[in-house]
Amino acid sequence: MSAVNNQMTKFLLLIMMLWVAINSHAQTYQAIIKTNYGNIKVVLFDETPLHRDNFIKLVNEHFYDSLLFHRVIKGFVIQGGDPTSKTAKDTAMLGEGDLGYTIPAEFNPKLFHKKGVLAQARDDNPQKASSACQFYIVQGKVANDSTFIKAKKRTGNDTPEDHKKVYRKIGGIPHLDMNYTIYGEVIKGMKVVDKIAAVKTDKNDRPMEAVRIKTIQLIKKK
Repeated sequence: MSAVNNQMTKFLLLIMMLWVAINSHAQTYQAIIKTNYGNIKVVLFDETPLHRDNFIKLVNEHFYDSLLFHRVIKGFVIQGGDPTSKTAKDTAMLGEGDLGYTIPAEFNPKLFHKKGVLAQARDDNPQKASSACQFYIVQGKVANDSTFIKAKKRTGNDTPEDHKKVYRKIGGIPHLDMNYTIYGEVIKGMKVVDKIAAVKTDKNDRPMEAVRIKTIQLIKKK
């Protein structure tokens, strides 16, 4: 029976990898987030044009160069983009820096918080508008029935069955679905995300040693 389950798991993972490959090829932009821990390549979704275009604008302005991944929680997310992190002291609390505007939410029921997605952080505003510059990449945990029960208690929504299958296989954060805008996905370098997620952090979830974005390179499909 275990052999059958293993074969089914491998089959589902293969289908997911093929979907990512096809989907990434269909999108207009990709980006390589170059860090001192390695490179993370993401595809940017055309389905969320406001967030995609805002990210592209900031990348072209070299806004993210030398900023930190200032919030790292293993089994949850790695988060960066606070402009105050570039020159922050080691003991400084980070996460409040922004650019003075927000991006309207762009929720898409097809996009959900599985491991590897790129999404925009936000404060607790009723419109669920996104931060202008802070983003996160989901690491997450493999889900079980309890995960979905807790997610429904927090959001009032049921997790779709096809999403549950993915959450059970590779992990994610279902209670964030339709609450934070997803606008991309890691297509190469998930091991780098896992490596960053495993670093030692202080009581405020800031890495003890700097995890820094060197630069972000855009790639436009020809």
